[in-house]
Amino acid sequence: MPLHDPQALQDLAAAQAHWEGTTLKKTLDRMPEQRARFMTQSSEEIDRLYTPLDVTEFDYLRDLGFPGEYPFTRGIHATGHRGRLWTMRMFAGFGTAEETNARYKYLLEQGNMGLSVAFDLATLMGYDTDAPAALGEFGKCGVAVSSLLDMELLFDGIPLDQVSTSMTINSPAAILWAFYIAAAEKQGVPMEALRGTLQNDILKEYIAQKEYIFPPSPSMRLVTDTIAFGTEHLPQWNTISVSGYHIREAGSTASQELAFTLADGLEYVRWGVARGLDIDSFAPRISFFFNVHNDFFEEIAKLRAARRIWAREMRETFGAKDPRSWLMRFHCQTAGVSLTAQQPEVNLVRVAIQALAAVIGGAQSLHTNSMDEALALPSEKAVTLALRTQQVIAEETGVINTIDPLGGSYFVEALTNQTEWQVYEVFRRIESLGGVIPALEAGYFQGEIADASYRHQRELDLNQRAIVGVNKFAADDAVSIPILEMDPQGYDRQCARLARLRLERDGERASASLDALRRACLGEDNTMPFLLDCARAYCTLGEIVDVLREVFGIYHEPVQI
Repeated sequence: MPLHDPQALQDLAAAQAHWEGTTLKKTLDRMPEQRARFMTQSSEEIDRLYTPLDVTEFDYLRDLGFPGEYPFTRGIHATGHRGRLWTMRMFAGFGTAEETNARYKYLLEQGNMGLSVAFDLATLMGYDTDAPAALGEFGKCGVAVSSLLDMELLFDGIPLDQVSTSMTINSPAAILWAFYIAAAEKQGVPMEALRGTLQNDILKEYIAQKEYIFPPSPSMRLVTDTIAFGTEHLPQWNTISVSGYHIREAGSTASQELAFTLADGLEYVRWGVARGLDIDSFAPRISFFFNVHNDFFEEIAKLRAARRIWAREMRETFGAKDPRSWLMRFHCQTAGVSLTAQQPEVNLVRVAIQALAAVIGGAQSLHTNSMDEALALPSEKAVTLALRTQQVIAEETGVINTIDPLGGSYFVEALTNQTEWQVYEVFRRIESLGGVIPALEAGYFQGEIADASYRHQRELDLNQRAIVGVNKFAADDAVSIPILEMDPQGYDRQCARLARLRLERDGERASASLDALRRACLGEDNTMPFLLDCARAYCTLGEIVDVLREVFGIYHEPVQI
């Protein structure tokens, strides 16, 4: 269904040429433009003006369609946010489980709609808090969860059949998920009643965040085990949230973030199908997680292109029949890397613009960063303002009144098409390297991100782009916002609790469950039931990971020259 008559396009081209030679030329002679180069956050050139000439191949039904229908460019729900707001899901975790539990209860009282767990680095890397390798990490970037007991305390007094919980954990994701399922059992909540999301995206760890433990193949086995287990036992749980967030934070462009993330998502689908799973049995529970940066229009175009590409690949490449398999559901988080320690209150403005782009882009779930995160973990005041930002967007701005309000914009449609084209160029490059895992082992993803990051930093150094408060409009004012402080006794209490747990648990049951897990890993059984038995026996995270390290080995990234 083309929208533009060929003769009308010719007439428009002639009219635009006349405008450029008259009105525009006179204006530029009198008042030159502010800079020689206008570009997106990703250093893509932006034209002065966009018209139907920039979308001449645009077909409304093929490329845009209607909300809730293939190709879902305009959104996955027919009523957009008019029918249901996005989930306001604030990411939180610090210090001990008790401290974080108090923050969760506070957020729920303030209108937070879902919980999102930030784990500390020791937990992310599979270490118990008292392990020598974890020394100094407690309380720095998330909550310490070393056993089922910690998970029980983390959600004490929070009915797990009434909240949706997201957990940002990757290499030891299956273990932390087992802790959560077992904690719910302790509350009397069966696993089929649980709602939430497990990030569980190990491929992006090798690409960007580097919080991997095991080599790619056994790591992918663990991911596929969770997909298979969740498909059978937890119908409301998203067993994987394919994450572009950390790829973008590492320095990628918007189109690289999207391309690498989609490539990872398609690789998980391949592994699920190879396991023998019906694609329509598990694809509807795959979700995504994107970064939303400062460039308002680029981010909206990225999110619109994401839905269209995923729908096409699932339907046409993988042959999924269930329309739910074609839907891309995603969470967004505002860009942590964009926050500045200088003039931290200005971060409120950045976050508001980024959050607005996520909403207009059609996010199903959103976390807004707090103004103080370049300095410390968020204070109660800062996190409340971050949540209020979402609430103001929902209640006061009017942006939820219509669906995809920028749809049909010549600029946004051209940018959406350009992003899509760039993604497929990356797909072709990955395929030429033999696929996702060979490409990451060859350093392709890492090299592309490094190049993009270097280019961005050079543009800053040459004052070709500005960061307010850093290299433009800087000030020497002292920071005057409150900074969160951890309980200074938290580390000692956490270590003492671990020591008591090891003494008081049934040691024989713990040892037997670890032995059974070892045998399962050496064979082909799904590891999730064995991990659940370990969790119920109060084996610690470190003990379980040690068994997996023994069987699977550990991964060392090849040196790239």
